[in-house]
Amino acid sequence: MSAADPLELHRLPTAMLRSELRARLAACTAGGAPRISHYAGATPRRLAALMTEAATRAAVLVPIVDRGEELTVLLTLRAADLKQHAGQISFPGGRLEAGDANATAAALREAREEIGLDREFVEVLGQLPDHAVVSGYRVTPVVALVRPGFSLLLDPTEVAGTFEAPLRHLLDPATRTRRRRSFAGVQIEFLDLPWGQFNIWGATAGMLFTLRDVLGGAPSHGD
Repeated sequence: MSAADPLELHRLPTAMLRSELRARLAACTAGGAPRISHYAGATPRRLAALMTEAATRAAVLVPIVDRGEELTVLLTLRAADLKQHAGQISFPGGRLEAGDANATAAALREAREEIGLDREFVEVLGQLPDHAVVSGYRVTPVVALVRPGFSLLLDPTEVAGTFEAPLRHLLDPATRTRRRRSFAGVQIEFLDLPWGQFNIWGATAGMLFTLRDVLGGAPSHGD
């Protein structure tokens, strides 16, 4: 296959997209200044100032389920009575704890605790650059391929449900929508990713936009 237009990532054959994920994530540099990638246009100065306070380290697992002919992204619905980000769509994850060797260990532990995803089904591909979250966290997204055959056991105090969305849909620029929301008295235009009855927004959408950036450009190889 010849080099693809960066806007056509969602049209790559599944085998090539799978290969690109492995190659691009292996070469991706984690860390750096936290990203704020889920806003349309310039981030208001007031909001940017709040984002710089993100100091608590956290990690999430971005589980890409390999369904053979299709790659899907496993997402969670946060419980409605949580103190932060209640009812939102997210990836399994949480703050780093003393026993965690690194962000990858934390993401895997949290995925096990929140949704019962067993480590034996998970192939860690690498990390995306850190993301700032309005609740004061600096989050490291850990991207992984997940082999089918796993079963989930949800912690109802954290997770109300799960669903899978096609990676192709989430990589397609045409799926992005703009929506204005009020934050700290400021009207902010967010970039959302709707899928069926679900609407992915906030930092979760931002991490998916960053994943697309990492995959962007011409594929690293032909057929």
